[in-house]
Amino acid sequence: MPVDAAKDKTREFETVEHNGKRYAELIWAGTGVQQTKFFSPAESSFQFGLLAHEAGFVEPAHYHKPVNRTITDLQQMFVVQRGVVAVDFYDESGVRFREVIMRTGDGIVLIHGTHAVRVLEDMQCISVKQGPFLGPENDKVDVEVKATE
Repeated sequence: MPVDAAKDKTREFETVEHNGKRYAELIWAGTGVQQTKFFSPAESSFQFGLLAHEAGFVEPAHYHKPVNRTITDLQQMFVVQRGVVAVDFYDESGVRFREVIMRTGDGIVLIHGTHAVRVLEDMQCISVKQGPFLGPENDKVDVEVKATE
C-alpha cells in the first residue's frame, strides 16, 4: 500500500521496517521541532534529524575530530527539491512490501535492504551518501524483483 504524506498531513517522522530490519527513515515536509532533534538511533552510522534554533543562536566555531570508525553499510539520504518520487522497498525474496511517495520537502535515509526509486514527475533531489564512492561495481548490487500488480 502506498504512503503519500501529501494526503496525510499528520505524518512527521516515520520508519520503514520489515521482518525486524530497518529499511529507511523519513522526515516528511512540514515536520517541525522546537529544538534540534535526531531521529536515528545513536548507534546508527548515519544520523538523520532536524536542526532548530531560535534567532540569535550562535554555535561556537569548531571542527569535527578525526576518529577512526568502522562502517560496513552504505546509507544514502535525499531530500526532494521538486517533483514526485516513489521509493519501493523489497523483502529478501524480491517481493515489494512497501511504496512511499515523496514530494517537495520530504526527506529519506535509505539504510538497509533492497529499494528502487521511480520518478513520477520530473524531479531534483539533494543527495548525500557515505564515501568514498567505489563505483557501481563495488557499491551496488542489482536485484531481480518480482513483478507487482
